[in-house]
Amino acid sequence: MSLPALSPVSGREGPQRAAPNPGRPPGGPTPAAVQRRPVELPPAHTALICVALPALAISNDQGQLTGRGLEGFYRAGRRVLSRLHVRVAGREPVAVQARMVSADSARFMATVRLPTDGGPDPEVVVERIRYADGTERITLHSAAGRHLRLPLEVSLGTDLAEVGMVASGRAGPELPASVHDSGMRWSSGNGHCVVTANPPPEDAVASAGLLRWEVDLPPGAVRSVELRARPDGAGPIRGVGHGTTRSVAGARAVGDDPRVQPLLHRSVEDLQALLLRDSECPTDMYPAAGAPWRCGLAPAEALVAARMALPLGTRLAAGTLRTLARGQLGGPGPRAGMIPGPLRDAGPHLPPGCTGTEATLLFPVLLAEAWRWGLPEQEVEDLLPAAEKCLRWLRTAVGDGVFLSDAHPGGLARCEVQAYAHRAALLGADLLDAHGRTDAAGLRQWAARLRARFREEFWVEDRAGGRPAAARLADGRPVPQLTAGAAHLLDTGLLGAGAMAPGLLDKVQTEQLARLLGGPAMDSGWGLRSLGAKEVAYNPFGHRGGAVRVQETAVAVAGLAAAGYEKEASSLLRGVLAAAESFGHRLPEMYAGEQRTEGGTPLPHPAACRPAATAAASGVYLLVALAGIRPDAPTGTVTLRPVRGAPLGELGLTGLSVAGGPFSVRVSRLGLAMVEEAADGLQLGV
Repeated sequence: MSLPALSPVSGREGPQRAAPNPGRPPGGPTPAAVQRRPVELPPAHTALICVALPALAISNDQGQLTGRGLEGFYRAGRRVLSRLHVRVAGREPVAVQARMVSADSARFMATVRLPTDGGPDPEVVVERIRYADGTERITLHSAAGRHLRLPLEVSLGTDLAEVGMVASGRAGPELPASVHDSGMRWSSGNGHCVVTANPPPEDAVASAGLLRWEVDLPPGAVRSVELRARPDGAGPIRGVGHGTTRSVAGARAVGDDPRVQPLLHRSVEDLQALLLRDSECPTDMYPAAGAPWRCGLAPAEALVAARMALPLGTRLAAGTLRTLARGQLGGPGPRAGMIPGPLRDAGPHLPPGCTGTEATLLFPVLLAEAWRWGLPEQEVEDLLPAAEKCLRWLRTAVGDGVFLSDAHPGGLARCEVQAYAHRAALLGADLLDAHGRTDAAGLRQWAARLRARFREEFWVEDRAGGRPAAARLADGRPVPQLTAGAAHLLDTGLLGAGAMAPGLLDKVQTEQLARLLGGPAMDSGWGLRSLGAKEVAYNPFGHRGGAVRVQETAVAVAGLAAAGYEKEASSLLRGVLAAAESFGHRLPEMYAGEQRTEGGTPLPHPAACRPAATAAASGVYLLVALAGIRPDAPTGTVTLRPVRGAPLGELGLTGLSVAGGPFSVRVSRLGLAMVEEAADGLQLGV
């Protein structure tokens, strides 16, 4: 969750640049920005959110859009319709079921009992299919044994408010409607909206925003009405994600655990639904952070999601990198080369951090790993100058020191930022070396100094074996709390020939960290807590103070598995799979870190984005981690390092992409992996 909290989609379907907060220069917060509080968000955990950006539809479980709260159809960050209320035969249908059909559609079922002597049984079933693009199909099914003629009434209204105004409760009153062709029209200084109906209504009352039909229903008959809400003059919308490659849409998982396929399917769907196009270059796509709050470009989250989704292909990574390269800071000064990003709250023990720092360090990592997965050489060459600028910024920011400190006064050095910087230096040096660029040796030398100092100065000794500090103050004092940020110490990054980069911790410290992450203070049974349950200020709903954040759980699972700590990795994996099942396999960005109990379900966080790009990509990342796929497309090899314990039994993954070709792998119940499909010329490495 970042500051500011709301980031609506731009009206041109391009990125909303995740600019720094007002009042601070890019790359570093000021005290005024740190004190700025986010908008208090209304609860969204029970909402059904249909997404096909730049369009959204947000509904409650009753199906009726009443105009209260967040309900409505949105397009490019503006609510085009807030009220869509249905009555049949003068009665409000009784809701019986609401469920998501796909990432961009939901189905609502209701019944109507007519005022006759037919007894208590409903005689009419009302089905409503709602789509993110502003379409709703209302279908009446007759279960009566006689001919029915029923009035169908739909009342409509809108305020044409921006999502930020809606979320803060300042949307304003509904606008007056006028009858327009086969529907209604609303106008204001903010724009226009038109609702059309097919078939056209038999009556329309502008003052009430009411459309009316007389529906003939013979026994067993079905009759439908379709409504379309559009900004005036706008045509039908097609989600950006519908244009993604076949490999993304065709990714499948099969195996002994029945949860793996719905998790992968929903994860890919949600990731596609969150894609946007860069307004400066519409062929470049990137993932928005999440719905409903952050439907614009958040650089750090976009890079994380694109990196986790590399097994689906490199197109998303390339589009995200090119989009962010266009916004990279230039000119002289210490911030030259940074990718700007907003502040993010860091929990109860640390001040807010700048996501621009994370994004700048993630950029060369994503480029280096995308190259290993098969990003074409020419695209790598085109993006290398931006990656070099990121790495030069890193060397400048570190200066004569060793640790990378925050830009704001105080010199705080965060644990996970050191992990990001170390990984960027090693993978960046590997990339520069392979392409004949300079400064690779300097990056490796600094990374070696960082490892040596980190192991001494960031490690807090105690009677239980010690722990990595959450941060180190300028005077050398540690911030000793155990947080999920420590999981990033296990995420070392992919080098050539299936090798992983060295980590910041030594072998003994890594073993101790694995024990801590797998212990009851951090493993909630639903995933990894963002703050240990025994720490001061622990709050199971604190998004960095105790809640489970899916992204960090996925990082921990992959890192633990790669380091050989399969028991701890398997426990966290099973926890997040169980949580995914309870959320209909659409993982939110976070949920409460309450301890799992027999027969219980995870508690949703009322302000979590769902879907969220990092959570959706984590579903892919978790399953691919079980197969241990380590590609090296430049040398035409791929290495498999599966989790030997096979925690989910047999697992098959198809429709992935390595070296630009289809890739399928199967892991047996014995933990043995076998390639079933690969690009021509791709060899299995040792």
